Amino acid sequence: MRLNFISERHLGIVYKALMPEIEKPATVRSKTNLEKDGEFLVLEIRANDTVALRAALNAHLRWINSVLGILEVLENIS
Repeated sequence: MRLNFISERHLGIVYKALMPEIEKPATVRSKTNLEKDGEFLVLEIRANDTVALRAALNAHLRWINSVLGILEVLENIS
């Protein structure tokens, strides 16, 4: 999955926020690779089954959404 970000700053923040989970996943049922490509975040998930794939994808998308929500709140405070 390739996700486009509005800025390299947002991309970098999301990337750094997800890296601890990528490096030490909670389960062995899926493996995720994360990389930056210009203004895109490339998320590659490999899983043993569709249930694990769906769980991993949903978890990563929720984390990304949470980080972006926090960024939006912080930018509106400033």
